[in-house]
Formats: sequence, structure tokens, C-alpha cells
Amino acid sequence: MTWLITGGAGYIGAHVVRAMTGAGEQAVVYDDLSTGIAERVPADVPLVTGSTLDAERVAHTLADHEVTGVVHLAAKKQVGESVALPLHYYRENVEGLRVLLEAVTTAGVPSFVFSSSAAVYGMPDVPLVTERTPCAPMSPYGETKLAGEWLVRATGRATGLSTACLRYFNVAGAASPELADTGVFNIVPMVFEKLTEDAAPRIFGDDYDTPDGTCVRDYIHVADLAEAHVAAARTLQSSPGRELTVNIGRGEGVSVREMIDHINAVTGHDRPPTVTPRRPGDPARVVASADLAATELGWKAKHDVRDMITSAWEGWLRLHPQAARG
Repeated sequence: MTWLITGGAGYIGAHVVRAMTGAGEQAVVYDDLSTGIAERVPADVPLVTGSTLDAERVAHTLADHEVTGVVHLAAKKQVGESVALPLHYYRENVEGLRVLLEAVTTAGVPSFVFSSSAAVYGMPDVPLVTERTPCAPMSPYGETKLAGEWLVRATGRATGLSTACLRYFNVAGAASPELADTGVFNIVPMVFEKLTEDAAPRIFGDDYDTPDGTCVRDYIHVADLAEAHVAAARTLQSSPGRELTVNIGRGEGVSVREMIDHINAVTGHDRPPTVTPRRPGDPARVVASADLAATELGWKAKHDVRDMITSAWEGWLRLHPQAARG
């Protein structure tokens, strides 16, 4: 099969491309390069520059490369930005998806994997979040992901398109230094940035109802996440008309304070964090149940938090060598 991977020049997308081609699948990347980096795409993988809102370009790409499956990762993904620019997020994430699905079904492409998010759950008050946990997103970003799931599943039911919606939890790490996350929006690079500045990492609130008072999250290595896409793609290939919605996480919670301790240990820094007030909307605990992914996809995460931090730090040092401790 030939898989079109939208957003394949991005941090997660580039890992998915490597995992798919490593598994023997053909890949084509479609990316507007607004945040993606062309150099992340392997030389033997075609790169088409374009927006998912460009129906004609999408249709030509599907036909020209004889695409037989799509992994859709292209999206705007910053929660705070989505609050300030909701119309932009709905246009890019929902209308872009609608245009893509229309092209996919018109072309008769049989399989579609959608990049969703744990943000669809909002603030779940449960020890483990299962796929049956009610969805109550708290930002326009989370809303667009939930609306995207509705659109994907409805299209599948109406047309016979095989679909999988993968709800990512907190992604970290890198399969190789050149594929590391260059953004500073998640806890690992945010702490790296502070350490590079010789400043104290920040904890937003330490009075939550958790063992150490800080928020607890489920972290997943990006290489494991990429393998989950391969597993989903293979599952859809073997099961025409399939409809799947699964969490992609490790099922283990790590607190913010624990994460900072791990980062200090891996990097050789020793900067105690400072505590600042809570951020609005941060739930105390969001940890996945990963049972369904194991049952339906035959997939389970292999890497632990130490692996995530070590690989991410190698990528950070590639761009910020001054952060190394002698």
C-alpha cells in the first residue's frame, strides 16, 4: 500500500513516516510546512507541499501517487492559541479534514487513520481514562479533535471507509536527535529551556489532590506512538469497514515534580523547581487505559520515561550545545 501522511514533516509525522517505511510500507508526505521541516522527510519519500484546504491539490496527490491509505496528522495544536483563534482552528482542523475526507472517499481510498488527542476528554475525574470516558473538551483545540472524530466515524459509516481515531496522550522523546521536537510547548522541552537559561523549572500548582500535589500525566514515547500508527494501518488493511477509537498511552502516571526530577538526573543539572499558581483548566490527573490498543491493535508501549527524556535531551543538545554540563 501507499500511505499519504499529512503533516509528515512535523515532529510526530516524521516519526510516523520512518515507522511506516521501516515496516515496508510506501509513503508520501503532504505538508504545508507552516510548522513542519522539509529536511525531516527522507530523501526517498515524496514531499508534496500543500494545505488540506486545497481540494484540487489533495485530489491530484491521491491520484498521482496511487494512494491506498491516509494517516492524517496535519493540524493546528496549541491549546492557548486555539482559545485566541477559534475560527482559525476550526477552519484548519475541521474544514481541512472535511475537504480531505471528501477527496479520499471520491478517490475510493479504503483506509483512514486520524490523529486525535486526549484533549477530547477535558478534565476526567477518573483514575484511568478509557475510551468510554465521557468527552468534554475544554478548548477549541480539543473541540476540533472531537468534531474531527465525529466526522471521520460518520464518513466511515456512510461510505465503508475503514477508520481509526488515535487519542494521543503526552508525547515526548525522539527516535533520533534530528527528529526531536523543536517546539517548546510541552513539559520536557519547557524544562530543557529553563535549564539552558540556568533558570529554575516551573511547576504550575502543587496543591492538587495527587500524591505530591502536582499534576499527573501519562507520557508516551514518540517512537511508540509512531508504531501505533503502523499497527492501526495494518489493522485497517486486514479489516475492511472497521471503525476504531483507541487511547495511545502507557497507562502509567508520572507527576510534574517526578518528571522534573528525572530530567535533572538525565541532564546532569540540579535546579530545584519553583512553584507558581495553577494554570486555569489543568486537570489533576489524566492517565490512559491502554488496554483497548493492546486488544485491538496488538500494540503496547516499549519505552519508559527515562528513554523519553534521554532521547529528547540528545535532540535538544544538537540545537543547544551550550546546555551541556561539563
